[in-house]
Amino acid sequence: MQLTKHTDFAFRTLIYLASMEQGLTTIQAIADRFGISKSHAMKIVNKLVHAGWIRAVRGKNGGISLGCDPREISLTAVIKLMETTLEPVNCHNPPCLILNACVLKGVLSGAQQAYFDYLEPFTLAQMLNDKTQALLAMK
Repeated sequence: MQLTKHTDFAFRTLIYLASMEQGLTTIQAIADRFGISKSHAMKIVNKLVHAGWIRAVRGKNGGISLGCDPREISLTAVIKLMETTLEPVNCHNPPCLILNACVLKGVLSGAQQAYFDYLEPFTLAQMLNDKTQALLAMK
């Protein structure tokens, strides 16, 4: 299963924010740090704010920070929030000739469930280490 860039940058954003000692940062700083457009970063941050994982403060001295304990954010939950579709195959557009007799979709769905089952115990907190934090602190 390959994740979209949207999900990839959501993980990067959350790791970046979880690595910060204290204080706020800006969406522009995150966009610059990871080499993505500010508008793309804004879409990602907006979803993460609505999920409660990022705290946003408006105004002149505003910015964003992690909105909860990184142990509360499971990798599976991030993927399920950010991915637009989790269907392993597209059986309906165009309609598949063997849709009613297909075994493949069930096999792929089982593999996808095993993937999520494997990821479920992992949290954002477990993605942090000294090397990651040192790299993110570098200018």
